[in-house]
Amino acid sequence: MPDDRNIQYIGIRNETDGFMYRVALQNFEGPLDLLLFFIKRDEINIRDIPISRITDQFIEYLDLMEELDLEIASEFILMAGTLMSIKAKMLLPREVSDEEEITEDDPRYELVQSLLEYKRYKEMGEDFREL
Repeated sequence: MPDDRNIQYIGIRNETDGFMYRVALQNFEGPLDLLLFFIKRDEINIRDIPISRITDQFIEYLDLMEELDLEIASEFILMAGTLMSIKAKMLLPREVSDEEEITEDDPRYELVQSLLEYKRYKEMGEDFREL
């Protein structure tokens, strides 16, 4: 269940009939927070991220933000570019490994390391709030 403090409600007026409706958007602290949300929601192994699917979801979220005339932070656009770059590298032929752990040769390596570090800090912050 989402934390109501992290939900932003936006009123949108329909141009056709003037009807106003509300859209609830999850607030994310940054692009890594959004990626962690997708990983948790879809129950994805953080070490085996399906880059194509995550990139598509990330771009969809950015499109929604643009449609709602929200200011898009440069960090989110940079992450979208990073995801598209990783997605392109994943399409190139490479040696397949049977290992569970990704290696530095994997295009997702740096992203996974950043996500794991961000997740640790986020969990520590939550632990401190509970004290």
